[in-house]
Amino acid sequence: MPPNTTASSGQKPGKSGRKKGRKARLLLLVLVLALIGGVAYGGYWSVSTVRASFPQTKGSLTLEGLSGPVDVKRDGYGIPQIYASSDEDLFMAQGYVQAQDRFYEMDVRRHMTSGRLSEMFGKSQVDNDEFLRTLGWDRVAKEEYDTKLSASTKKYLQAYAKGVNAYLQGKDGEEISLEYAALGFSNDYKPEEWTPVDSVSWLKAMAWDLRGNMQDEIDRALMTSRLGPKQIADLYPEYPYGRNRTIVQQGQYDELTGTFEGSGGSSTSGSSTGGSSASGTGTGTQSASTSAGSALQSQLTGLQGILDDLPTAVGVNGNGIGSNSWVVSGKYTITGKPLLANDPHLSPSLPSVWYQMGLHCRTVSSKCQYDVSGYTFAGMPGVVIGHNQNIAWGMTNSGADVTDLYLEKLSGDGYLYDGKVKAFKRREETIKVAGGASKKIVVRETQDEMPLLSDRDDELVKVGKKATVDAAAPDRGDGYGIALRWTALDAGTTMDAVFAMDKAADWNDFREAAALFDVPSQNLVYADTKDNIGYTLPGKIPTRAKGDDGSVPVPGWDSKYEWGKYIPQDALPYEYNPDRGYIVTANQAVIAPDKYNPDYTLTTDWGYGTRSQRISDLIEQKIKDGGKISTDDMRQMQTDNSSEIAKLLVPKLLKIDLPDPDVREAQELLEGWDYTQDADSAAAAYFNAVWRNILKLAFGNKLPKELRVKDQCLWVDPVNTTGPVDEAGKVLECGQRDPDQAQPDGGDRWFEVVRNLMNDENSDWWTTPSSRNRPGADHNRDKLFERAMIDARWELTAKLGKDIDTWSWGRLHRLFLENQTLGTSGPGFLQHMLNRGPWKLSGGEATVNATGWNAAGGYDVVWVPSMRMVVNLGDLDKSKWINLTGASGHAYSAHYVDQTSKWAKGELLDWSFSDQAVEDGTSDTLVLKP
Repeated sequence: MPPNTTASSGQKPGKSGRKKGRKARLLLLVLVLALIGGVAYGGYWSVSTVRASFPQTKGSLTLEGLSGPVDVKRDGYGIPQIYASSDEDLFMAQGYVQAQDRFYEMDVRRHMTSGRLSEMFGKSQVDNDEFLRTLGWDRVAKEEYDTKLSASTKKYLQAYAKGVNAYLQGKDGEEISLEYAALGFSNDYKPEEWTPVDSVSWLKAMAWDLRGNMQDEIDRALMTSRLGPKQIADLYPEYPYGRNRTIVQQGQYDELTGTFEGSGGSSTSGSSTGGSSASGTGTGTQSASTSAGSALQSQLTGLQGILDDLPTAVGVNGNGIGSNSWVVSGKYTITGKPLLANDPHLSPSLPSVWYQMGLHCRTVSSKCQYDVSGYTFAGMPGVVIGHNQNIAWGMTNSGADVTDLYLEKLSGDGYLYDGKVKAFKRREETIKVAGGASKKIVVRETQDEMPLLSDRDDELVKVGKKATVDAAAPDRGDGYGIALRWTALDAGTTMDAVFAMDKAADWNDFREAAALFDVPSQNLVYADTKDNIGYTLPGKIPTRAKGDDGSVPVPGWDSKYEWGKYIPQDALPYEYNPDRGYIVTANQAVIAPDKYNPDYTLTTDWGYGTRSQRISDLIEQKIKDGGKISTDDMRQMQTDNSSEIAKLLVPKLLKIDLPDPDVREAQELLEGWDYTQDADSAAAAYFNAVWRNILKLAFGNKLPKELRVKDQCLWVDPVNTTGPVDEAGKVLECGQRDPDQAQPDGGDRWFEVVRNLMNDENSDWWTTPSSRNRPGADHNRDKLFERAMIDARWELTAKLGKDIDTWSWGRLHRLFLENQTLGTSGPGFLQHMLNRGPWKLSGGEATVNATGWNAAGGYDVVWVPSMRMVVNLGDLDKSKWINLTGASGHAYSAHYVDQTSKWAKGELLDWSFSDQAVEDGTSDTLVLKP
């Protein structure tokens, strides 16, 4: 086996190290003394500090600025339903209540989006702040607020900010959150007032984590150091249109009108935002657009390092982001009205990224227009996913390609463009650092406002001498820079879309609202109380030059690679009341190439349809059996644990003759297994270990170090590299990527890779490397599978014990919930106070119950169904929902993680909507008075 290495300098700390150590020890000492000053975790913390920040949920409070009284009714899980008589009062109360439960989370988010984390957490966050200042999310958000958003949206944002600030007024940090009390021991940070722009900026963070194929673009370029074009193509196979159905199946692009005609009825098309520059078909994975595809190793390695370190907002830094959402029309449901399900797959966080809430006007009128309930983001007014009195909607990430990396030929303080040198736009940013000196940086942008990301890391401005470029590329001199083109860096109208969807009354209203949802591009599913269902794809999606499909970085020095206009909204795919009676979106391809304009590329990097096809099969089986689908049927579909890759591989694995009786014993677990990955399944544990080892042997050990797990080292054939060389002429290369970002991650792209290779039993990919203890096997699939089964047996023996009767998938596949700041970097006892878990989970990678894990990095859960909901359009009070954690962000609140155990079991809570149902479920009522 390849050696693992760990590094230790063995050096004594210098003065700065000793100072840091003393400061850390001093902070720890102060905190420990505070804790041991009382009983349990300390009387000071448990009573004075912890309880001081709990919200008032009963009685009455006066809020200056309200025009009338507002009722806040909380159920037994602390979920609030707000009742007001004007829009401004409704959103002001929303700001106040969210701040009561989640202000620390809101404050961290706004510091992240504005590149100001160093103000809270010191110099450890300076690099992150530099990168985020370069992107300039808050600057774009301010431009949106000043120039793009409607007057009513601004009014609501102002009211929301007023509510947040009413909560903050007169409070010290410890009265707001336990985390501020901890921060107060190390710096004098004080929360500042909330602004409307703080709310808008959060949309940029959401868009960043759902930005599409930027990670694939980087990975493909990095692969060129060790793999050829054919090998890279093997690892990015075509979407299996013949096996896994697309989202839109009956609509078609009309070349005469330039619009998309959805099935089942007409619709309004929303606003149009662009023209029709040429682009690819959306099915390829290799682009001939760049003359320097292999010239990127140094720059992209540096960029990847920055991306790995960035704090996530809602996802795993763009990797593995998925979601399920589907809708079934009334002809196939028990109620005779649609059922709509949604479960977005995002990074696990504590508290959950979602905040459940109802926003109700006592009487819906022009003065007070909203009666909506669902999932909100703490820090942003309105409801993002949910239902009102007429319609329901869900979202999944479309994966539309809305980012491109551009190579820039630097020349002095300018860059080359069509043979001429253009000057960069420049701005100076000052980063304030808690406990340290401020730092100034210069941000450079191209004339069309693409930030130069390479300025943020020395590695990014150097091109490796080993890189090759063709004769058309300019001399790279000291190196090409890398600039980013991204739709979210243009001011947009997504905030307008949220409020428009919240009050939409029908399909036409919803489509008009969706047209405003420009970033990030999402698959939107729809249902209404009149038994209509639909799907629409909104968003700014660029057109590109012929031959450029957006899959790899392109030359910035050639104007033909500039983006054209955005695809017109009228031309984006949608579907309305399709004949089949249901619509499924789970990140699969939106539409087949033969049904869409070949000049438009939505993306080249769809999910591969494993989850979507399984959901479709479950729906169709229920219909075929003559049954009607219930709310609980939808819930059971959401928690389906079936492994599609197991169905392909297990029959092959059972045919392999294994001489070792201990390995045969593990193999026998797979006999009769139903491929269901329940938490208590020993077979699921062993199969997933085999799958992980197949991927490692066949692919992982052949990938370049930039994609492999950090500090996992291999002896490999040299590629113009330096370092220790063994007797066989091999060099030691250690991986460079964080475990939850590394490849092969084991998702459904890798399902498709292996499926395509299964019948080629002598493929080069099936080469098993030799080690000191055992010979390798050249081009032999079954020998590689045998080795994987052996390695898996002994891996699980080390992790779970030799007795396979004690094995279970849940013992390997665990969820840990961590506070995203002090829960990961604070003193150990503070992490113990803030963090929760583990939970042993069912499900797995590319399973409908998508408790994702990264096969390169291990078995722990790295993304989850962040919430689950099923909306019953026949009786909204019979809808169901659940959150990953709870309503509260306060570590010792009863509502910190009170939904998690039910979530882990696949259970749902009642979701009351009508006035009477809410009243019946109310535990606490708080009246906010003017």
